[in-house]
Amino acid sequence: MQKETGKRLAGGTHQKEKKPKKPSRLTRQQKVLLAVAIVLAVALVAVVACQSLFVRPDLEKKPSKAEEQEQIDYGEGTPPRADGERKSEDYYTVLILGRDTGGGGNTDTMLLASYDVTNQKATVMSIPRDTMVNVSWDIKKINSVYNMYGGGEKGIQAVYKEVAQLVGFEPDYQVVVEWDAVGEIVDAMGGVYFDVPRNMNYDDPTQDLHIHINKGYQLLNGEQAMGVIRYRHDNTVNGKTLGYPDGDIGRIATQQAFLKAVVEQLLQVKNVTKINQFVKVFQDNVETDMSFSNILWFAQKAILGGLNAENVNFVTMPGNYSASAYSYSVSKEIGRNNWQSYVTPYADELLELVNTHLSPFKEVFTISDLDIMSINKDGSISSTTGHVEDSRAAQPPQLLYSTSTQPEEPTTDEPVIDGEDPAASTDPDSPNSGGIVVVEPEQPPAETTDPTPDPDPAEPVQPPAEQTDPEAPQPSEPQDPGFSIIEPPPAA
Repeated sequence: MQKETGKRLAGGTHQKEKKPKKPSRLTRQQKVLLAVAIVLAVALVAVVACQSLFVRPDLEKKPSKAEEQEQIDYGEGTPPRADGERKSEDYYTVLILGRDTGGGGNTDTMLLASYDVTNQKATVMSIPRDTMVNVSWDIKKINSVYNMYGGGEKGIQAVYKEVAQLVGFEPDYQVVVEWDAVGEIVDAMGGVYFDVPRNMNYDDPTQDLHIHINKGYQLLNGEQAMGVIRYRHDNTVNGKTLGYPDGDIGRIATQQAFLKAVVEQLLQVKNVTKINQFVKVFQDNVETDMSFSNILWFAQKAILGGLNAENVNFVTMPGNYSASAYSYSVSKEIGRNNWQSYVTPYADELLELVNTHLSPFKEVFTISDLDIMSINKDGSISSTTGHVEDSRAAQPPQLLYSTSTQPEEPTTDEPVIDGEDPAASTDPDSPNSGGIVVVEPEQPPAETTDPTPDPDPAEPVQPPAEQTDPEAPQPSEPQDPGFSIIEPPPAA
């Protein structure tokens, strides 16, 4: 009995032997094929994901500006071209507006870019903020357009319209970049090496803006980069204001050189791994009618397609940067005659630039396709389209005040930047500037070969017979943005 019990106990503790595995029904060759199928499936998913991440902009399916926005009224002038046969399969144009949030949202930086993806060539043209455009109000600087339409989406649409008329075609897309994005991109890149052209020292405590950067080649962080692109001149010291000798043109040249350095360093493959950081910057600081997948497609084509800095051509709109025209509204406000400084494009040179580098269309533009403003010797203004929105400005002006009462121009050893009071230290990009520059010459500019006003100071130019009232109301115009006029000090 005990032996049997022991046998049962022993049998109870004995582990059952594992059943042998069934032989696989798949042959070795079938296993290899299955592994390959799985790898291909994963690859297919990755390809689909990439295709959804990088999406080529499809202009054929893109709504026109008239459909995408409210109907754009191009007035009685020639509407800009919106479609046609492209120079290459993938040739795109983009209007880029730099908005300075610290300075109240002014669009002082305007860039028109064309990118021939097929041939990996790009051109970026800077449009000076004092460029004269065909508008119905007195101050005809392109920088005034955004504020005259109240800013925001309407302001952006109005700037887009003026640029489109200026170059004769509608840019495919528009991008509005808060300047803060530049600093954040630079920080995401780990800094940008740049040769700063001059010592920069400017302080504006009201905006907590402090720019102190030494001249020379150096690695700039995001804050320093913002200082470089915003800088126009130093604070006034002992009655002198040091800045770029050529004013806003010097600032544009520095911005172009800096952006070229950013492009050159951004197009390095190592920055592909930082895509998440760039996505965050994009979401926080960019407004555009492109999808982010479209922008990634452009970035992918630029980096992997071989676009380099040598193939990116930065240019400034060719023009007369010392033109001036009489201003009725400012003259009346300050109680003496005033001439506003402008940049008027050189029509033939701009037309050549448009046809050769900027326009995406094969069809060649003529001068009448572009709405280019000029100032005649009698002080009137005209357009290459033959139509001027401000009918009063199309006539020779009548000076509201005797020229004998005009103050002398302020004189300093160093340049006074853009007609500002040397004793003032307000931020040049402040919302109060409105892009307006007050120029108080003793008399209208002397006659030159350029189409600038040349009325005789002793004999004010008379208006046409039917326009005898110098106080006649201006043509209807958008709401006044509240320009702030800075008068120069009396001569020492």
